[in-house]
Amino acid sequence: MRYRQLGNTGMFVSEICLGTMTFGGKGSFYEKLGKVAQSQATAIVSRALEAGVNFIDTADVYSLGLSETILGQALQDIGVKRSDVVIATKAFGRMGPGPNDTGVSRGHIMDAVEKSLERLQTDHIDLYQIHAQDLITPVEEVMRALDDLVRRGIVRYVGVSNWQAWRIMKAQGIADKRGWARFETLQAYYSIAGRDLERDLVPTLEDQKMGLLVWSPLAGGILSGKFGPGAQSPQDARRTVFDFPPVDKEHVWELVDAMREIGKANGASPARVALAWVLSKPFVTSIITGVRTLEQLEDNLAAVKFRFSPGEIEKLDALSALKPEYPGWMVERQNTGRRPDDK
Repeated sequence: MRYRQLGNTGMFVSEICLGTMTFGGKGSFYEKLGKVAQSQATAIVSRALEAGVNFIDTADVYSLGLSETILGQALQDIGVKRSDVVIATKAFGRMGPGPNDTGVSRGHIMDAVEKSLERLQTDHIDLYQIHAQDLITPVEEVMRALDDLVRRGIVRYVGVSNWQAWRIMKAQGIADKRGWARFETLQAYYSIAGRDLERDLVPTLEDQKMGLLVWSPLAGGILSGKFGPGAQSPQDARRTVFDFPPVDKEHVWELVDAMREIGKANGASPARVALAWVLSKPFVTSIITGVRTLEQLEDNLAAVKFRFSPGEIEKLDALSALKPEYPGWMVERQNTGRRPDDK
């Protein structure tokens, strides 16, 4: 296992992060994604830790808190030293019927973090993330609340998920102006089938020295190799019951065929190739892999050992390249010959 710096901090996390959305299966939505019970979850967490994974991601909304509860109990049962594991969780999702049981108002953040600490059976959260954009709550209110949590010591670092680049920059500007805790990470969707964040978000992360935590690096499982034209989709597969995130499926089949060919030449599954491709990008800190079985976990863990030949990575990069988009193509045109390394 290799470890990468978490944003602009001195903390290091494994490049494979164990996702726990499959833990619990409480509620009709999360039941479709996975119903991993306590005993199996403990076995998965134990094997991940044994393999060198020190980073685990969850959220209060996953199975309405049950995912956090199962994770907290698993860590207690295993007996891992608290300083040897980096726990990340999130707040935003609806956790009750009331008008203030969702979002990231100061009130909801303060309530949510205390309940997460209780469920996780810990006195601090290493990385506390805002799970989504709240179009109602002012960004300054969010940043002030997060800074208070950091100053209290119950949260070590803060991050954000699914935000636009301009909103991240606004939040960082407010934090800098007030001397508050800054966002250290962005958790976002990224895969070989969906490279949109390379347009604006990656330059923002690089400028702000933020880490990228990738959710759904297999694009909801469609890159696993189990799907394709004329194929009988597995009835219990995530993509079969929840067709998300959106992808251009005709383009995906071309990518899967190429990854299957590369995988066959290297004794690896298409899923392993897809994960290794994401890990090959220098702006990626860690990829979040949600599994339901130990077999899936082992295949995901093996991605850290996969190495592409130059020709293989170039082929996949070319097949998955984004189409030029304004103003990007104009920026490139107007800067041609200006940079020292331009020939």
